[in-house]
Amino acid sequence: MSDRAPEQMLDPLWRGLVGYRVIALGYAGVLVLRGFPEYRWPLGALLVLGGLACWTAVTGVGYLRPVWPGRGWLAVADLVVSVAAVASTLAVETPARIASGVPVLPTVWVAGPAIALALVHGPLFGVLGGLVVQASVAAVRGHLGAPELTDLLLIVASALAVGYAATVLRRSAAQLRDAVALRAAVAERERLARSIHDGVLQVLSQVSRRGRSLGGAAAELGELAGEQEVALRTLMTTDPPSVRPDGSVDLANELAALATSRVTVSTPATAVPLPEAAAREVTDAVRTALANVRTHVGAEAPAWVLVERLDDRVEVSVRDDGPGIPAGRLAAAAAEGRLGVTGGIVGRIEGVGGSARCVTGPGLGCEWIFELPVGGGSR
Repeated sequence: MSDRAPEQMLDPLWRGLVGYRVIALGYAGVLVLRGFPEYRWPLGALLVLGGLACWTAVTGVGYLRPVWPGRGWLAVADLVVSVAAVASTLAVETPARIASGVPVLPTVWVAGPAIALALVHGPLFGVLGGLVVQASVAAVRGHLGAPELTDLLLIVASALAVGYAATVLRRSAAQLRDAVALRAAVAERERLARSIHDGVLQVLSQVSRRGRSLGGAAAELGELAGEQEVALRTLMTTDPPSVRPDGSVDLANELAALATSRVTVSTPATAVPLPEAAAREVTDAVRTALANVRTHVGAEAPAWVLVERLDDRVEVSVRDDGPGIPAGRLAAAAAEGRLGVTGGIVGRIEGVGGSARCVTGPGLGCEWIFELPVGGGSR
């Protein structure tokens, strides 16, 4: 489904609005013809009616235009025209007829912009549009009585209902689009997984077993093949990464793909959403920390990654059981211009509004702890 799908779901509501305006225009025309001899300016009433017909045609074309971004401005212009049409009643009607409670010249036709605003911007804007229209009606009649309040209630109720329906349809269409995209991604992943399982995984498994049995340099090759087999199996069984409608990414899903035979990744059962940029930087920082474990502790040294979602923050820790980092070693490395830790780990986390600290000491291993505020993103 395309990104236009949510707006396309509203097309029937727009067609209903245009149909309503045409019917309301016909009703206004009948009232003008019935009261034609009693108008103070009969020709003016016909001119206003003709103007309403032309504007109905203009808005009809605009409102029925598929996925047109100008609908919002057209709805605002529609509101201005409707208020002007209500005000024209003062020019064509006699004060006595206005005082007697005859309908304003455009009658229920003026409810159109309230509904249009509700479709474009939601129920609140629709209600505001209805209040503006009915305020102009009350100003023309000089009072706010039971008929005016009844009309106001009907317009507000219509705007609320249509605006809420539009909001639900947009949300449902967006969810359906995401579900279709996810289903396509899962189907493609399953197709690739079948091919990989029948070829690459079997070869890696055979190389791993054979290399370990031969020993020596072949054993190291077998160990590497085993790690890649585990990593590939994890990638195949992990949900495909996807950006949510709000721009967030599941950090737990991203980090789970880093698991290997020597790296254990523990994540919550539920998603840990972070802005896409923040999730990418945290994942890269974890990769750097794991690379440091392999380089400084040993190629076969185990490491543990833990992801936690707390009330006000997301916490990620990367731990090993190596000899630890001597006091002052990180500061000395930064002073010497070796910025692997400063830039690759601390800089990445601080760059997205988080904090990074290292808990270590001789014989204590090393544990990096990254903390990011919930809802935080790149700065």
